[in-house]
This record gives sequence, structure tokens and C-alpha cells, in this order.
Amino acid sequence: MTKVDPIVKSDEEWRAVLSPLAYKVTRKHGTERAYTHEDFPKEPGVFRCICCDAPLFDQGRKYDSGSGWPSFWAPRSDAPVGTREDRSLFMRRTEVHCSRCAAHLGHVFPDGPQPTGLRYCMNGVALRFDPDMDEESHNAE
Repeated sequence: MTKVDPIVKSDEEWRAVLSPLAYKVTRKHGTERAYTHEDFPKEPGVFRCICCDAPLFDQGRKYDSGSGWPSFWAPRSDAPVGTREDRSLFMRRTEVHCSRCAAHLGHVFPDGPQPTGLRYCMNGVALRFDPDMDEESHNAE
């Protein structure tokens, strides 16, 4: 992961730049309902953090998990993606967040495809697709 300067904003500043659902998901650790976010294009490109625009996931690492949320087998090698234990809702999961702006993105599970065996299950509202950015290598790290 590349070192990045953190972005810090007040609640009011985040509310001013995010939709109500994006604010709820990214700033208050919410979850959008499955199958409710628009399907992203299948063309090459990069998925960025909706809050700070950091490049997080390449299209080539996305797959259909059948879960109703965008799923990836790995983030970009330079992505500011962090994880931490999440014990909410009487479960033990691993939360995925943007290390640059602390946005909640989703969760990672050990039931994904090879080459990593991981499923980064992201909230679609936490991502913005950028078709103009080149993808990095699709080889597993």
C-alpha cells in the first residue's frame, strides 16, 4: 500500500458532498441493501472511493459473487485499503475501509475465488467507476 496523506472532514462537510445513502454507508458504517445499487459497467477501468477518489479496485479483479454487492478478489496493490475487526450485529467480520479518508467500504470474507480465496464485498454506493484510468496488472500479489 502506498503512503497517503489522510483526509479529515467534519460531519457537516461530508454531508455536503455525499448523497444521504453514501453518507450513511461510508461515514456511519451502514450497508446498502443487496441488489439495490446500479450495476457498474463491464469495461476496463478502476473503482474509486466515493469520498476521497482514491483508486481502490480494478475491473479485472471484479467478479459476480451472487451476493448482490460488487465483489472483488483483491484491491489494487497501491490502494489505501485497510481492515479491522467488526463485531457489530452479533457477528465477527472483517471490515474494509479506505485508509485515506476512513470511509467504510464493506467487508472481506474468506469465500472468494482464486487466486486469493477472498471476497471483498463492497457497498456499490461507496465506489465510483472511472473508465479513464488504466488498470494495473491482474496478477495476484
